[in-house]
Amino acid sequence: QVQLVESGGGLGQPGGSLGLACAASGSHCRLYNMGWYRQAPGKQRELAAQITSMRIINYSNSVKGRFTISLDSAKNTAYLQMNNLKPEDTDVYYCNANINLEMYWGRGTQVTVSS
Repeated sequence: QVQLVESGGGLGQPGGSLGLACAASGSHCRLYNMGWYRQAPGKQRELAAQITSMRIINYSNSVKGRFTISLDSAKNTAYLQMNNLKPEDTDVYYCNANINLEMYWGRGTQVTVSS
């Protein structure tokens, strides 16, 4: 059984930085991609950043140039470095992974940007 364990997040200041990590545990054969989605109350979950096992990266326009996603394949862990934070980055961030062609989600971690 695959599990995604998220860490990081919390409270950040406008213009500041926060980091997120997501580790995939459990037995699996192949990791195709990992990424982060975010969701505000009452809104749809939307992609923030995604990276494939071939290191192909996709960012939403709202985070491009400020967030950086990376992948440590040996650890099956994805990282999201969030710089120049804005209040509108306040959301619950969910890790997502395609492993063995099945989709998995983390439980979500809160990111709050406020002065």
